[in-house]
Amino acid sequence: MNEKLVPARLGLRDILRVGGAGLRTRPTRVVLSALGIAIGIAAMIAVVGISTSGRAELDRQLDRLGTDLLTVSPGDDLFGGDAVLPEEATEMIARIGPVTAVSAIGTVDAKVYRSDLIPEQASGGIRTSAADLDLLETIGATMDEGRWLNAATARYPVVVLGATTARLLGIEQAGADIQVRIGGEWFTVGGILNPIALAPELDTSALIGKEIAAQLLGFDGHATTVYTRSDESSVTDVQAVLAATANPEAPNEVQVSRPSDALAASAAADQAFTGLLVGLGAVALLVGGVGVANTMVISVIERRAEIGLRRALGATRGHIRAQFLTESSLLALVGGAAGVVIGVAATTGYALLQTWPTFVPWWASAGGLAATVLVGIVAGLYPAARAARLSPTEALAAP
Repeated sequence: MNEKLVPARLGLRDILRVGGAGLRTRPTRVVLSALGIAIGIAAMIAVVGISTSGRAELDRQLDRLGTDLLTVSPGDDLFGGDAVLPEEATEMIARIGPVTAVSAIGTVDAKVYRSDLIPEQASGGIRTSAADLDLLETIGATMDEGRWLNAATARYPVVVLGATTARLLGIEQAGADIQVRIGGEWFTVGGILNPIALAPELDTSALIGKEIAAQLLGFDGHATTVYTRSDESSVTDVQAVLAATANPEAPNEVQVSRPSDALAASAAADQAFTGLLVGLGAVALLVGGVGVANTMVISVIERRAEIGLRRALGATRGHIRAQFLTESSLLALVGGAAGVVIGVAATTGYALLQTWPTFVPWWASAGGLAATVLVGIVAGLYPAARAARLSPTEALAAP
């Protein structure tokens, strides 16, 4: 009685064992091929992780500083000149019901110098501003050195420097013996501010009291920037009426902004740049896939005798195809896993240097591994098909 021959079947464990054995015989080539995959995945994971960690830091920063800060400043008049806010603008804004805090600064026409030997043309981009005493509480700023202005020091030549201003002037500490020259007058440095995320214009300012500004430097009393805090639920409503309240006669000459929106816009720009970098990482991954395909094609050529022997011993075309597809997939998976580890490590290191929270989305790691498997399968299709087409006699006869 004739019995029908049934080809042997390879289980998943057997396929993995055979595929792994093929990689172990060529460790150097495997490492070099996997490196291309690892670089692409590491680049993608690091870019996504650093970008996400940066946005997490932004969210944490906004939670700490609040999104309820609005600023009012003069715009242009009908003739294209610089408009001016009324002197009573701050008081009128304070009457808005949901407004919880109001403070202002006014630009003073006086340049700031570390020494009286510096030419007047070299201003260094530092501006002098007369500030309200409650400015720090309103904008949520903190001191790095010294103290903020109070009712006493605001009447004397005492200045508080913004973080950038102090750096430009080469001043690292406050004290009675530390002085700067403002508009031809010597001012004692009473304090230095920390960087202010929601009011970066203050980082390049020298802040003095309004009384001494009017007495020594001719300050006219007009505010150039008014900072307001409102109930979180009423910020939009307050923003809508600020211009008309600050200058009822010419609301079109008033500019109203929300600093937290600028931070969010900056994050959106960073996200677009992140997309570009992820695209570059994908190109690197594609190059790595080409390397895997090249490795597998060379492997087929070098192992024709092995393929012929396995075919002669009963291995089917499907067995050979599965073997080489498994090898290419494992090769890509090894590179992908290494890339994920490198990418997470790079993200963690960068976040620690920036004092950011470390956050790598799970989908980035999972997607990276899935992409490597896909690359491995695609890269192994042609070599696997080529190996499966070899007949036993042809393969065994190869030199």
